[in-house]
Amino acid sequence: MLKKYEKFLEAFDNELRGYFSEHKEYLKCKKGCTDCCEKGEYPFSRLEAEYLMYGFVKLPEEIKSEIRENIRELKIAEKNFNGERFLYKCPFLVNYACALYERRGIVCRTFGLAYLREDNTIQLPNCTNLGLNYAQQYNKETGEIFLENPVKKELTIDKILRSNQAEKYELECGEIRPLIEWF
Repeated sequence: MLKKYEKFLEAFDNELRGYFSEHKEYLKCKKGCTDCCEKGEYPFSRLEAEYLMYGFVKLPEEIKSEIRENIRELKIAEKNFNGERFLYKCPFLVNYACALYERRGIVCRTFGLAYLREDNTIQLPNCTNLGLNYAQQYNKETGEIFLENPVKKELTIDKILRSNQAEKYELECGEIRPLIEWF
């Protein structure tokens, strides 16, 4: 199944490169920017979590140890959390970089892009409010977004992993949960 998923990712990444290219004038993403990795739920399917962990076992022991400690601290924080949504720093973020970048999930691959939702509204990335991606196209006061060409495909993990493209690769993705729940 992981081989099929890798083939799917190859096709999906090609599609994403086109989206990122079309939107490059709006994007401020650059190496070292970790805003999207600092606070989220990071929904991952069972298949994505398996793929991620397959890469984890191949990491150098010192990196694995740091990630294990990050996970341990997150699990403690989650246990003591009383709010609605537990948002956290991704445990695979090490020294301002993803320790498993090549194996990152769909949610990570699509971070930063604005896209059209099913209800025909535009979903902006969280970093827009920080003056980053699409900030010049968004009016905070009115809530208006000035985009000539948003991504026409809904870029949620649920839609992507249940798309015709995913079906073509006969993927069995399993349930989708916040990353921290897979540990």
